[in-house]
Amino acid sequence: MTVHARSVSAEELSALTQLARSRTRGAGLVRRAQIVLNGVEEGLGAPEIAARMGLSRKCVRFWLKRFNEHGLAGLHEAMRSGRPPTYTAEERGTVITTALTAPGELGLPFACWTLDRLVAYLSEHGVAMRRSRISEILLAEGLKWRREETWFGERVDPDFARKRGLSSNSTPPPPPAAS
Repeated sequence: MTVHARSVSAEELSALTQLARSRTRGAGLVRRAQIVLNGVEEGLGAPEIAARMGLSRKCVRFWLKRFNEHGLAGLHEAMRSGRPPTYTAEERGTVITTALTAPGELGLPFACWTLDRLVAYLSEHGVAMRRSRISEILLAEGLKWRREETWFGERVDPDFARKRGLSSNSTPPPPPAAS
């Protein structure tokens, strides 16, 4: 038995025509709309459409049946299962939570995270994840990573400015802080 496209409303015909002629939509979606349009406008069956478009009969039958059952929504590809995520949502959450926590609150001797420090801390706490994957997770979450901190600065040592002294003799000292 040859599969044919069902009859369509004026709105569906207009949408099919627009999809079949589109230059901005995905090529697969356009081709599927052309399959159905050939069946609707010219009354062709699956074998004739397949021969005309250079496709397999199985492919044409599949998309005609999908259109007959689901209408225009049936022309869109269904989600595919694919490979399961490598890291669980809990592990990704741990990475983000840790990155947003000040290292001092965790009893660590530095003031800010670097990717290497984060990788080391997470691996010590049961989350073995590569540096590149941690970076991807943080970027996907909208977190920007800073360059690695140098050995000096007030963020590392709060008394740094006092210990450093004046930059030069020509630089006046900063005004005293208001209490």
